[in-house]
Amino acid sequence: MPTVKFLDEKMEIQVPEGANLRREALKAGVPLYPGVFRVLNCRGLGSCGSCRVLVSDATLAGASPKGLKERIRLMVSFFQIGHEKNMRLACQTRIVGDLEVKTKPPFNLYGTQKIW
Repeated sequence: MPTVKFLDEKMEIQVPEGANLRREALKAGVPLYPGVFRVLNCRGLGSCGSCRVLVSDATLAGASPKGLKERIRLMVSFFQIGHEKNMRLACQTRIVGDLEVKTKPPFNLYGTQKIW
């Protein structure tokens, strides 16, 4: 069973392979949504982009490839500047191996903020 490590929350959970990252994080009590998005989010449909997370380079292979809906949603988002390959939507990510995840990444308009 893959292990997902939430770095900010200092929490590790074991999940079945192929599980949805958003569903498993919420089940474990990990707060994925910032501010008002705790209430106003798309409930996992991939349309709001508020469940964005950063996956570390070392464990990027533990996440499923980005689908079309996720690529389009992230393409119109300023949040991923400087983190294009690591930014994922938790609701669109399937867990296929071990992951290290940083939840609620900060706005990075100029691509200058280093997260890792």
